Amino acid sequence: MTTRGDTLRLATRGSDLALRQAATVRDQLSSRRRTVELEEVETTGDQLRDELIHRLGKTGAFVRSLDEKVLAGELDAAVHSMKDMPTERPDDLVVAGVPERAAATDVLVTPEGTALADLPEGAVVGTSSLRRQAQLLAERSDLQVEPLRGNVDTRVEKLLAPTMQREHQERHEAEQERKEHVDDDEYEFPYDRDVEAWFDGLAELERRALEREPDVEYDAIVLAKAGLDRAGLSHHVETVELDPERFVPAPGQGALAVTVVDGDLAETIHERIDHARTRVETTVERTVLAELGGGCVAPIGVFASLEGGAVRTVVRVLSRDGEEAVEATRDLPVERHVSAAQDLAADLAEEGADDLIAEAKRESGAADDDAATAREEDET
Repeated sequence: MTTRGDTLRLATRGSDLALRQAATVRDQLSSRRRTVELEEVETTGDQLRDELIHRLGKTGAFVRSLDEKVLAGELDAAVHSMKDMPTERPDDLVVAGVPERAAATDVLVTPEGTALADLPEGAVVGTSSLRRQAQLLAERSDLQVEPLRGNVDTRVEKLLAPTMQREHQERHEAEQERKEHVDDDEYEFPYDRDVEAWFDGLAELERRALEREPDVEYDAIVLAKAGLDRAGLSHHVETVELDPERFVPAPGQGALAVTVVDGDLAETIHERIDHARTRVETTVERTVLAELGGGCVAPIGVFASLEGGAVRTVVRVLSRDGEEAVEATRDLPVERHVSAAQDLAADLAEEGADDLIAEAKRESGAADDDAATAREEDET
């Protein structure tokens, strides 16, 4: 495969967040000698209805279409959210570059910054991730976990919509009441601005939320911090970071990966953008996932952190209702982190992780070891 002249063509999904992520890779690869262009590719996952996401077959509906373009030589490389990538890949396609990872943790997003422990009894929490659902229920079995799909902006708008609409209604009613008391010197208007001035001061995200008609009223939603940050929304919402020891992130969460056909271009990309620490950490995480064989059909969290000469690795495998868990924390020697990760996965399998994963597969109705459920698309 060769680039078109001095131009490197990067495949990416067309969502706002995917484009933002790909743009960071483009900027790192661009030079005076090489122009890098982004090419939007519609993916299988983008075309599916919500109910079909759970029947995708093999993991990675948002990934395969991009890589097919690369393998066919139509584009030079592809940018992915690492956690969306299947653990099995074509032999001639390599992950050439893994840039430095953003935050790997999940955050609880609420209209007022409420902590998980302080949510009301039976609170409705939105997520389409089986891992997040199981971890939420393991902490609080009273919660009502409801599906939540869409890009980052859409998910946040669905959360904010009821609160914004209630405030709009209350302000409108106060305006009407003020008109009725126009001659009452003792009447005090409860707001510092009228409805029109309040609306003019809203962020675009809040305006869209005001106009949205959500099917579910969420008390909170759970998102990846990296996705929220990359979408530029962290300063527009109230969040509480979830402890990665309990809410163990998905393998590869927060990391990007650039895939390319093995060869000179792969070496060039590796030299330019590969971050050694992130490469080691995500290799451990994805090795554990691959060895356990759960794909994304089972609630599995793996989080590795390179600390000195060891890779501290936290793994948590749960039943889908959060009532059972097999978990471990282990320091893996960095000089043999792959084989040590394989050993850790084998130990967890013997301790009952295999049984939980098998049960999750039966519950999902999946007929394939790599069957997929709702992916946390675009790092959300």
